[in-house]
Amino acid sequence: RVRDELDKLMVVDHPSAGLWFLVETGLADHFLPELPAMRLEHDPIHRHKDVLTHSIAVVENVRPPTIEADGTAPYDFRLTRIAALFHDVGKPRTRGFAEGKGTTFHHHDAVGARMTRKRMNALRYSNEDVSKVTDLVALHLRFHTYAMGWSDSAVRRYVRDAGELLSELNVLTRCDCTTRNAKKAARLSARMDDLEVRIAELGEAEELAAIRPELDGNQVMQYLSLKPGRDVGDAMRFLLDVRLDDGLIGDDAIHAKLDVWWAERNA
Repeated sequence: RVRDELDKLMVVDHPSAGLWFLVETGLADHFLPELPAMRLEHDPIHRHKDVLTHSIAVVENVRPPTIEADGTAPYDFRLTRIAALFHDVGKPRTRGFAEGKGTTFHHHDAVGARMTRKRMNALRYSNEDVSKVTDLVALHLRFHTYAMGWSDSAVRRYVRDAGELLSELNVLTRCDCTTRNAKKAARLSARMDDLEVRIAELGEAEELAAIRPELDGNQVMQYLSLKPGRDVGDAMRFLLDVRLDDGLIGDDAIHAKLDVWWAERNA
């Protein structure tokens, strides 16, 4: 019942009033205690008086998607909003202070993902919903290193790690910007635009959404004269790293790399 009511709230046009009602009446203390906990934590990064104010603003920022011509939605509206609500729940538990940097929230993405999983399980969400929202919370900071410059391999890893949640992750990242500084907001939007263009360009060349090693397990076993087992799995993981780092390189090059890896492994 609580889960169903929360789901209904997550898809109304403006859920902020309902979320604040849950906190201010004390109802959230009983089934979503992570919300009032965020209210107690000042957020110096987003310049809000507390993390909860920022989180609710992010939920509001996630708008209903425009339905495609084929009737599908480009992203899951409900789950993206739930992820927006939970994305910073790890901040109160990870608050620290660093000389010269002030307040820090190191690893709040990983801590928040664990907290999200526990709370959503308690609310009896489906395993699929729990897994997707938890992954979004865990990944929500990944984009912010893009300003430092990403190689093609870093873009491939971003897409691989996001998997089927790529659209939701990109929407969450855009909506996580609640600054009133127009220039800062424009810079973040431009970086995300650039990343999405690079993803599209690489995707056209490499089928990025379904990225996999250039050789399959049977080919590896045949080439290295192996039987099914740990060596094959390790070889496949090596080949996936090659694919992510170098893209598609062709049979001769991939066999040469596999030869070197196998020789070093057995040296």
